Amino acid sequence: MTLVERFLKYVSFDTQSSESSETTPSTAKQMVFAQYLKTELEELGLEDITLDENGYLFATLPSNVDGVVPTIGFIAHMDTSPDCSGEHVNPRIVENYDGKDIVLSAEEGVTLSPIQFPELLAHQGEDLIVTDGKTLLGADDKAGIAEIVSAIAYMKEHPEIKHGPIRIGFNPDEEIGLGAHKFDVEKFGCEFAYTMDGSEVGELEFENFNAAGAKFTIRGRNVHPGYAKGKMVNSMLVANHLMGLLPENETPATTEGYEGFYHLVGIQGDVEQTTVSYIVRDHDRTRFEERKQYMKELVDKVNACYGETLVTLDMKDQYYNMREKIEPVMYVIDIAKEAILATGVDPIVRAIRGGTDGAQLSFKGLPCPNIFAGGLNFHGRYEFVPIQSMEKAMQVVVKIAEITAQKLMK
Repeated sequence: MTLVERFLKYVSFDTQSSESSETTPSTAKQMVFAQYLKTELEELGLEDITLDENGYLFATLPSNVDGVVPTIGFIAHMDTSPDCSGEHVNPRIVENYDGKDIVLSAEEGVTLSPIQFPELLAHQGEDLIVTDGKTLLGADDKAGIAEIVSAIAYMKEHPEIKHGPIRIGFNPDEEIGLGAHKFDVEKFGCEFAYTMDGSEVGELEFENFNAAGAKFTIRGRNVHPGYAKGKMVNSMLVANHLMGLLPENETPATTEGYEGFYHLVGIQGDVEQTTVSYIVRDHDRTRFEERKQYMKELVDKVNACYGETLVTLDMKDQYYNMREKIEPVMYVIDIAKEAILATGVDPIVRAIRGGTDGAQLSFKGLPCPNIFAGGLNFHGRYEFVPIQSMEKAMQVVVKIAEITAQKLMK
């Protein structure tokens, strides 16, 4: 089976995760895909294949060298985003893309255009896998899975490529922030690993946001509006007051690069009670803590304004910037850079304006930077992946294994 055939097969599985679920995996259909992958890995002849009750699939390609080489890992997630349907994905291949609009769905008027998505122009002359305009594609992260499996198959077919022991790990629920929560790092047994979950060809990421979730609960007091003077407290208006105290130029729509933000993600309410949910993000740990402290100060400020306790805050850290865990072992970045260069691609080292399973895994003791998988416009019907980018990502996996054996064998 070729890389493209694998990918097209994988996206036929609906694996959306669900934020409302309390199980792991959050949806049973992820386990269906995991079982399929387990069978495929068995047919490839891998060893130590395990699929636990939570949907974590591990396997090993044994070393083919006499010396001792550190065990390394490659990781990708099986779920797709809850933001857009992943059911009945119907991809097609646009060969030798000409730089013009691509009509995805004529009946729904959905067009993938370089006017809205100028990154398309960087892939003229390449072969693009696109959606039918009705679902997401699933390159996030089934492209990563296809690249890893295809690289492992390639190394088995080419024993002249010398490598140490390689572990692969496929996990559920990354899209709802739970991909690494039940990932057994000790069982995985690697010195370092890479998630194949980046975007544009060449990307290499070992910095990400520090992240927290914040939920304000505002209690109001409802009284008949005709007789409410001096008595009513409208929780929605209190919430509006609170939100107005946050800096308007520190939102996702007004920031870039290393700039952090407060992002309003949900409001629900009536006169009696309103909840307001935010996520807080910053690459700098000190600034991150200052942002959280400011959220706490808002509670005191608003309550003082109304003379009673109307606002409470539930705030929890979600993940941290993996840079502090990668910097002591920067050789894992050097290996990845060398591997990317060896495929004829210039490494693009940038910070993630988001999170990654690799960040949580790094804090669990497994240094785990992120490498491109090639897809673009994730989480929606405009998602696409150039076949040539997937091929480069597959080659990077092979090269990392080869370079690790060359440089770290004892």
